Amino acid sequence: MKKLLLGTVALVALGATVPALAADLGTRAPYYNKAPAYAAPIYNWTGFYIGGHVGGAFSSGNNFNGLATGNNGNGRFLGGLQGGADYQFAPNWVVGLEAQYSWLSGNVGAVFPGGFAYNNNQRGLGSVTGRVGYTWGPGLLYVKGGYAYSDNNESVTLGGVPVAFTTDVNHSNGYTVGAGLEYMFAPNWSAKVEYQYYNFGSARFLTPAPLIPFGSFTTDDHVVKVGVNYRFNWASPVVARY
Repeated sequence: MKKLLLGTVALVALGATVPALAADLGTRAPYYNKAPAYAAPIYNWTGFYIGGHVGGAFSSGNNFNGLATGNNGNGRFLGGLQGGADYQFAPNWVVGLEAQYSWLSGNVGAVFPGGFAYNNNQRGLGSVTGRVGYTWGPGLLYVKGGYAYSDNNESVTLGGVPVAFTTDVNHSNGYTVGAGLEYMFAPNWSAKVEYQYYNFGSARFLTPAPLIPFGSFTTDDHVVKVGVNYRFNWASPVVARY
């Protein structure tokens, strides 16, 4: 009987101990940690930006119906500022608006038979454009187009003496088209290279009379520039969670 009672007590004690041991084992930390899954950063072009640029401008070399013109084919230095806003959607497309102004060095013009000389001192080029582009992560390939403005001062001289003149249209307002590549190289910073064509229309002299036979002439500019933008609302890379 004593052996039976001792055996029963031992079984009861063992039954009470096993659940406690099992509970204790359940609270222990695993012997290894699972490595987090890698996720590539997601770039966001949506937001406002400001920046600066430098480059060169080249004008057409035969603006006066084939008459040789001076300085038109030569490069002129330019530098300026730009600012705008972009919106990314769908998910690899970007649309935006941009305003920019470039200060220009040098001028363009022509010397006519008879001693008359025409000079167009272009002090700057401005534009307000829309743009649309395709992005792959940090890169953006885009095209742009819109309104263009030429800050110019035109003059006609005869033997170095200023002469009054009139034209049927001015060369201050026109259009521009272009294309470029922009790349995000650091948080909030992007760099770009861009080509832009400006056209300010064709005009003809109404006075003085000796210049009327030379017909119409066009003011245009081919511009190549590089620039840097600071992007205010560019989001930090987002890492997807699993």
